[in-house]
Amino acid sequence: MKFLLPLLIALSLMLHAKDSHSLERAYAKEFAYLKAQKKMLKERLTTVTRENAEHLKVAKKKINTLQNVVLQRNNTSAKLAEKLFRSQQNALVMSDDTALIESVLMQSTTMLKPFSKEILVDANNYQKALKEIFINSDALIKELSSLHTTKGKFYLSDGSQIDADILKVGNIATYGISQDMSGALVPAGVNKLKLYNTPKASASALGLQNNTPLDTLNIFIYENSNNEIADVVEKTSLDVINSGGMIGWIIVILGLVGLLLALARVLFLANASSSNNTLAKDALSKLLSSGKDEALNYLKPFKNATARVLKATIRNLDRDREHIEDIVAEAILHESGRLDRFSSVIIVIAAVSPLLGLLGTVTGMIATFDIITEFGTGDPKLLSGGISIALVTTELGLIVAIPILMVGNLLGGWAERVKDNMEHSCLHLINEYNKFH
Repeated sequence: MKFLLPLLIALSLMLHAKDSHSLERAYAKEFAYLKAQKKMLKERLTTVTRENAEHLKVAKKKINTLQNVVLQRNNTSAKLAEKLFRSQQNALVMSDDTALIESVLMQSTTMLKPFSKEILVDANNYQKALKEIFINSDALIKELSSLHTTKGKFYLSDGSQIDADILKVGNIATYGISQDMSGALVPAGVNKLKLYNTPKASASALGLQNNTPLDTLNIFIYENSNNEIADVVEKTSLDVINSGGMIGWIIVILGLVGLLLALARVLFLANASSSNNTLAKDALSKLLSSGKDEALNYLKPFKNATARVLKATIRNLDRDREHIEDIVAEAILHESGRLDRFSSVIIVIAAVSPLLGLLGTVTGMIATFDIITEFGTGDPKLLSGGISIALVTTELGLIVAIPILMVGNLLGGWAERVKDNMEHSCLHLINEYNKFH
């Protein structure tokens, strides 16, 4: 047993030494393997780093190339977008120009058609049609801007027709020259001509025919030779009133009524103010010399307002002063109704007349617009009735209102002066009577 333990220990140490040596060898082998792996990894890392650097360099070159391509394509896109915008603008301009050319062609062909100028328009060749229009227009302008004489006929004012030389001033005026009658001609409808009563037009016609220089050219210019032109007729007052319609006659009647009332009021005021101062002086003289009864007898034949107020004053001279003044004021107030007679009616007529004229204006414009709605504006004669009512009634309303308003105010001032004179005469009579009594 003694030797067994040391033997075991020695055996254990030997085994341990042998294991240690094996472990060291294993560690050495593992270390060598790891060192080889490290070296290989370093080499691999170096290789990968180099390859990545090369790949990154290639990628950067590709990115730069792609960026340049993108920039070039962006520029190309911007240029194409600009070209597209310009093309669209040019298309719009060409569309507008085409519409304008078509409008010019339509207007030109329409205007040239009455002159027997037929222009055929080809939708695929506008240039040819425009060229024909310019050529025909130039020829027509030369023709219409010159004087040319033809044989023809025209009507006289009595309806008879005579043969004559027809001298045309372009397409805007015409003269007729014959042995019996010469003068300016105007359209009579359906391309017929009639003599117009233009003063001294005969001398102008003969001067143009003979190429004689003229200081004054008596000419009648018309717009369309197919539309008849009515003869000049001087309108009378009744014609003017009739053109105003029923409202015009109402205004005129109101004006006559206002005039009659103003004349009647003039007579009233003239009667009231006649010999006003003389009557008061004579009544005072009789009163002071012969007494109240004699003064009343003197005033008895007089029937005007001043005499009536003086009578009322003389009858009450024995009363106190305030009572007498009240009686005078009452007498003058009683006479005011007569002195102001018809004044309110005259003022009302002066105020209503322009309003009636405005009513006629509105009525005429409504009638005019009704005609325009139904027939259009092609014939101005259709519109003349409503326009006449619109203008004439306003004129008549102002013609009636202005003088009647002035006369009404003047008569109102006259009436106030008559009242003031009556009051002054009565107070003067009272004062003079009180001096001696």
